[in-house]
Amino acid sequence: MAKNETTVAARAAQAYDGSEIVVLKGLEAVRKRPGMYIGSTGSRGLHHLIWEILDNGIDEHLAGFCNEIELSLLKDGGIMITDHGRGVPVDIHPTEHIPTVRVVYTILHAGGKFGNSAYKVSGGLHGVGASVVNALSSKMIVEVRRDGHIYHDEYQNGGIPVTGLVGGMVPVVGKCAKSDTGTRVTFYPDASIFDTVEFKPEIIVKKLKETAYLNKGLKLTFTDQNTGFSQVFCENEGIKSFVAYLSREENVLHPTPIYIEGTSGNIEVEVAFQYNSGYGEQINSYCNCINVVDGGTLVTGFKSGLTRVMNQYARDLGVLKDKDENFDGRDVRNGIIAIISIKHPDPQFEGQTKTKLGNNDAKTAVEDVFVSEVTRYFDKNVEVLKALLDNSLKSYNARKASDKARNAVLKQLNDTDTKSKLAACTSKHPEECEVYIVEGDSAGGTVKTARNRRTQAVLPLRGKILNVEKTPLEKILLNNEIKSMIAAFGCGIAEEFDINKLRYDKIIILTDADVDGAHISTLLLTFFYRYMPELIYEGKVYRGLPPLYRVEYESAATGKSAKKKKISEYLFNDAALEKFRASGRKIISLQRYKGLGEMDANQLWETTLDPDQRVLARVTISDAVEADEVTSLLMGSNVPPRREFIMSEAKNANLDIT
Repeated sequence: MAKNETTVAARAAQAYDGSEIVVLKGLEAVRKRPGMYIGSTGSRGLHHLIWEILDNGIDEHLAGFCNEIELSLLKDGGIMITDHGRGVPVDIHPTEHIPTVRVVYTILHAGGKFGNSAYKVSGGLHGVGASVVNALSSKMIVEVRRDGHIYHDEYQNGGIPVTGLVGGMVPVVGKCAKSDTGTRVTFYPDASIFDTVEFKPEIIVKKLKETAYLNKGLKLTFTDQNTGFSQVFCENEGIKSFVAYLSREENVLHPTPIYIEGTSGNIEVEVAFQYNSGYGEQINSYCNCINVVDGGTLVTGFKSGLTRVMNQYARDLGVLKDKDENFDGRDVRNGIIAIISIKHPDPQFEGQTKTKLGNNDAKTAVEDVFVSEVTRYFDKNVEVLKALLDNSLKSYNARKASDKARNAVLKQLNDTDTKSKLAACTSKHPEECEVYIVEGDSAGGTVKTARNRRTQAVLPLRGKILNVEKTPLEKILLNNEIKSMIAAFGCGIAEEFDINKLRYDKIIILTDADVDGAHISTLLLTFFYRYMPELIYEGKVYRGLPPLYRVEYESAATGKSAKKKKISEYLFNDAALEKFRASGRKIISLQRYKGLGEMDANQLWETTLDPDQRVLARVTISDAVEADEVTSLLMGSNVPPRREFIMSEAKNANLDIT
């Protein structure tokens, strides 16, 4: 090693010692890295603060001590959540030697959910909820009602206590009836941490509505003091009403949802489901009121139990003959809308985001309860059973036809005709490759010229693909555009889909900024969501956002001899154009791009294809129930509710830009 290299290495070693290691104490870590605890500092993370406090009240309900929770948006920007549970303990904590209420709201991983005594089941198992909310708030006030007394504690600037203790206890500020117990938390999100501190009433209302369905008999009251709006949510039939709501616009095969409940071991199981004449399936699962969007063992137990029961009845009633194969899962789930909700004392979720349940005993419990209880139901409701068996038989016959079509498609995937549309990239490393799906050969030609041939592939579509929401799989697989996508992606479709075989890290939908382009994007997203949902859940699908305008203007002259220069700028929407006009800059020329074909290759590269300058919108799903509902509504056959939805929700449309 050269002398100067040795000197540099020695200096580096000297600089890196214990003084370089920073230890974040108390709640500092939360304020330093809020995304680790609440996901983001955008609107989603902001509202997550509400859910954390709300979960504490729900846990009291699950424990049998709370039947009412109130939530109020305050005029000063704060939010107040009041539960009528037992009230957070206020005695001196045996190991921390401070009031327990202060332990709960200022120390991470402190709560009654780690032992087995305070809560039998709980949604918030990390013990960070209340303290994280405090850490990310500029102010929090906690009021506890216990034993006829009202106790008060207050924190500021990220969880720093500002209330003086009296004899080591939080002070008593009033009296109440001994039967009046509970906890009230008022907090104000820290504007220096969040992108916005404005709570959205519509998001809160949607959450409370879902929460009421999952907690039979729990009364939830929401009040917006800014507008005077108030609404009460209480569902005495729980998830049975949830399924009825999700099926409200469907052509159902039986008038009311089937509801069963039972306990296996120490796991409580509820299932509600209803069939309709559609081609898809919608199964939403919850463990301890947490929506596990990727399902897991509880969904596996439901599916296996349903398939077993339906095959047994089909054999007993002669629907399937000796020579026939059994129904498979697709046959018996065709057209189903189901909610599975379990209460588990020790759920094991995969990942911090809790999107999948891993407990094997959950599978056993759901299957055991479902098989025994649904058998009892079908024995008493033979006409419903016959309707569902008939539906399964139709699906069985259709599947046989679609299997033939799928096999034919798989054989064609290497044919020249199927692959001829794809302009492939030269790299064979999927992690660095991306494919642009464009509308028409004209736009496709421009993109092919402008792209980076090593890492960017182009797949032009000739016309619109099928609306898969209205079409059985055997017909979908005959569509040439869909066959081209299956061939290009390389990861199969439906039951055979394997994301590990995907040839591209990004699938980018690039359409014109007009009505036809928006419709093509919607059709593509519907196809991905129904038959390749992992693409969306794994963050592989994007929308490319080409500019809508190119504006040329004069720069401001500086100095006596300076000359004004002409500068070009791209604007991506009408709002950006209005903002530009308001800036007072003199516009020399304004060009509106009606389509991608109006740009030359250089313009397309610098605005839409260049990874260093382009704007992409990643397609994400934060709520599986809402995604299913909206997809069915927008792409289904029932026109009036679709028109009503578009008229009422158009103003709320937005893109989460990545």
